[in-house]
Amino acid sequence: MEFQVKVLCLTFLLTVVLSFVIIPILRKRKVGQMERDDGPQTHLKKQGTPTMGGIIIILSMVTICLGLYYYYTKVRLEPEIAKHIIPLLIVSVGFGIIGFIDDFKKLVLKNTKGLSPIAKMIGLLVVAVAYSLYLTSVLKIGTDLYIPFVKTTLTLPIWLYIPFAIFVMLATTNAINLTDGIDGLSSSVTTIILTCLTVIAIIFNIKEVTLFGSALSGACLGFLLFNLYPSKVMMGDTGSLLLGGAVAAMALYLKMPLLLILIALVPILETLSVMIQVAHFKRTGTRVFKMAPLHHHFELSGWKENKVVSVFSIVTLIMCIIGVLAI
Repeated sequence: MEFQVKVLCLTFLLTVVLSFVIIPILRKRKVGQMERDDGPQTHLKKQGTPTMGGIIIILSMVTICLGLYYYYTKVRLEPEIAKHIIPLLIVSVGFGIIGFIDDFKKLVLKNTKGLSPIAKMIGLLVVAVAYSLYLTSVLKIGTDLYIPFVKTTLTLPIWLYIPFAIFVMLATTNAINLTDGIDGLSSSVTTIILTCLTVIAIIFNIKEVTLFGSALSGACLGFLLFNLYPSKVMMGDTGSLLLGGAVAAMALYLKMPLLLILIALVPILETLSVMIQVAHFKRTGTRVFKMAPLHHHFELSGWKENKVVSVFSIVTLIMCIIGVLAI
């Protein structure tokens, strides 16, 4: 446990240092936020805020995870742990790279469309399929899922497990991407979810997930210092897709994707609000929410950004406590 705390603190410090270096570069190159005219008017002042800050988290995680790989291979002589950390890193960074390409086209090449939805989905699908096959064919963790509260497992046939795992990854990345709409919201909520999964990994003594989760939690906390209102940097799709991929990868590795229904309730509600809004508007021409995703509805109802972040984070914390008790 003491070593995991050191990993968290080291990643936190590295992320802070990288932020001081990279944020001015993003600002100098005018890699800035583009706000919607039809969004909350308070967001217009965010125009130009350095974006694509997810590269800070990527660089921090790659550095720390490679350091952990070397340490567990050459010093601790536990090569199995070292070997299993890298796929968690690869799948997370894989999703992050797809987000980076989208951000780069929008913010650097000034192509407002970014990646086409089809190209983006294909990219996400490739990473999700690769990780699902790794879990089943290489790691051979089995196809059983832990059911919260009931505290038993359900074994799926392989032909059903792989599509299910792919769905979990795509749904999680999309949900956390939608949650990234106001200063500090996605990074705060996701840090709590990651911490919850890390605690569960500690309980079940799954060291590779514990180490990876500790590092990513430290990276998120370091980034959050610069992402809280008023934000000095935004993560963009680079960061939100990376975090979504990491959450899904950890949950699947722990055989607890069903637990995400509890601990990721806020991102799920954000996604549902968009789905409900679109479906209802197409059917009736009227809106259920003042604006979707859900955090914008509360903003337009008079809530300040800090209040939205605080309330959503508290809800996530409560659900994560319930989630830990449910195992």
